[in-house]
Amino acid sequence: MEKTSKLLMISPEKCISCGTCELACSLAHEGEFRPSKSRISVHRFDMGVTVPMTCFQCDSAACVAACKTSALVKDTETGIVNVNSQKCIGCRMCEMACPFGNISYNAVTKTPMKCDLCDGDPECAKYCPTKAIEYLNADSSTIRKKKEFSAKIAAALGEVNI
Repeated sequence: MEKTSKLLMISPEKCISCGTCELACSLAHEGEFRPSKSRISVHRFDMGVTVPMTCFQCDSAACVAACKTSALVKDTETGIVNVNSQKCIGCRMCEMACPFGNISYNAVTKTPMKCDLCDGDPECAKYCPTKAIEYLNADSSTIRKKKEFSAKIAAALGEVNI
């Protein structure tokens, strides 16, 4: 089975911290402009650096491994980690297991909130004014850049000791 031929590419150096991605995501998923209900978040650091962060759809997803009810499942065709809210018991183990902090919890529905790539048409990428978030073909160059970005984030998190 073949994985999706596209992936979400984040280029923090292009981010202007406008939050448009958060608003587009929350509107698409929750029907309201509320960044706290977004599946993407823009991390704003004191030194003027901003980094949009969302689920990396990891090959070996820690959130899927941590879920004992199989509410999180990696789609073998698309590579997207999906949430089955009917199976979720609200234990939040997936949220704790994500090494990047890219799963949040909806206290109202008592289920995890994570990127589902908007069924192949990500709103965050569509509305990002600077192309800091793009939905690109998954060729070898794009995959290499995404892995380099993931490694930088993992290294930065290791230095922070979370």
